[in-house]
Amino acid sequence: MRTRIARITHIAVAAALSVTLAACGSQLSPDEVVAVSGGSSPGDGSVVTDPGNPGTDPGTTTDVPGVDDGADSPQSDPGDPAGPGAAPGAPDPGQGAGDGAPGPGGDDGKQGSGDNAPGGGDRAASCEGFKNQVGITDKTILLANASDISGPVPGLFTSAQDAVRAYIAYFNSQSDICNRKLELLALDSRTDNGADQQAYAKACQQAFAAVGSQSAFDSGGAAAAKGCGIPDIRATSVTSERFSCPNCFSAQSVNVNQFQNAVADFVKKTEPSAAKKAAYVWVNAGAGPLNAQNQAKAMTKRGMKFVYQQGIDVSEFNYAPFVQQMKSKGVEFVQFLGAYQQAVRLAQTMQQQGFKPKMYLLDPTVYNQAFIEQGGAAVEGARAFINTAMYDEIDSNKEMALYRTWLNQVKPGAEPNFFGVWAWSATRLFVEQSLALGGKLTRESLVASMKGVKNWTANDLHSPQQVGAKQVGDCWRFIELKGGKWVPTGSRKYTCNGITNVN
Repeated sequence: MRTRIARITHIAVAAALSVTLAACGSQLSPDEVVAVSGGSSPGDGSVVTDPGNPGTDPGTTTDVPGVDDGADSPQSDPGDPAGPGAAPGAPDPGQGAGDGAPGPGGDDGKQGSGDNAPGGGDRAASCEGFKNQVGITDKTILLANASDISGPVPGLFTSAQDAVRAYIAYFNSQSDICNRKLELLALDSRTDNGADQQAYAKACQQAFAAVGSQSAFDSGGAAAAKGCGIPDIRATSVTSERFSCPNCFSAQSVNVNQFQNAVADFVKKTEPSAAKKAAYVWVNAGAGPLNAQNQAKAMTKRGMKFVYQQGIDVSEFNYAPFVQQMKSKGVEFVQFLGAYQQAVRLAQTMQQQGFKPKMYLLDPTVYNQAFIEQGGAAVEGARAFINTAMYDEIDSNKEMALYRTWLNQVKPGAEPNFFGVWAWSATRLFVEQSLALGGKLTRESLVASMKGVKNWTANDLHSPQQVGAKQVGDCWRFIELKGGKWVPTGSRKYTCNGITNVN
């Protein structure tokens, strides 16, 4: 009985987080994160401080920039100069791109140039007048990252912290900001409002800025961040409190009251009849109902017709009644909002009931190997919309190649994922904005500069994002599961058709 209760509780947490983290159609499932990251946990080299003790101040360790903690880790190559005594953030120049990690061009893709250079393609501003301040010494600039490392789902957003670590290693290997290298203060927000608040209180006192943070309960540190004015450039924001913080921004710009027209337009173009016999099904947890209903409203305004809209309780494991309702109403298109495991369950139930809609559409949550392995034949043909480059597009996307290469440098064998992409992007954004300010760099000037950022793509790593305006980026691209592999649907280009406001 106790095992069943624990299992239900874990699923409830996963579902609640997945829909709480819904970012305009981009739900972030904690269980999906664990799956795509290989089940990483606090023991895998991540920086955490006594995650099992709620009374411990999270993250009292200042990380060696760009290098895994513990130079004598079993993952370290004994012959790698990045081991004991190496200069921080300096991978072995003779080593391959992480023992097999991809990378185009010379030096296994580790040396970016032009816009892909560590500081971007623009000339840095003069350093005249540069002053030390909170988090800045004569030699270093300390950056904080507060992400969920421990908690109900261990390793939830470890990939975001790893991506920041990777970019810092890349940057330090080739560049600096006014003769200062970057260092990382790695903090654990523990999937908890209180821990997020503690983490940002520490970041305010010690770090110049925070970059790439990702937490399921990011409202906790919002007041602390606002109060001290620290530039907070997150992977993405998930609560209204963080969204409202004037000095908090996110590489993936979000707004819960907006949805991209590209999704409805894709359905209408691909399956015109199905667009008039649509169903939207979601998990009743967190912000799930609000996000699903807002998206359905936006798609209705765009010309679709939903004949069935239904939420499913987290504790419900029998999806057959819902599938029967869709069959009886003649549904031809199904869109689902929830954790990828629940998307698999719905697909399997549809298969068991002999119900095959013309399109089963999902969000970036399902773009991972675990969805394919668990779903098998039941998920074959599923479609998804994504707003990043595909992870295997390393020959055509230099920034994706850099991310994958340097991720493998700091954490050999780590897989790229959604959260890592946006955290890498956030760190690059900090670097480029800081270099452009040069000697005028302060917390205040960086926040002011961030407000003007628009159409940010991190060198085509993802679709254009309206970071400064905090408006939803209007572009998606579409992929389909064929032969057990995600492949592009039609063009690899983004479809950008504007947004619909629902309030």
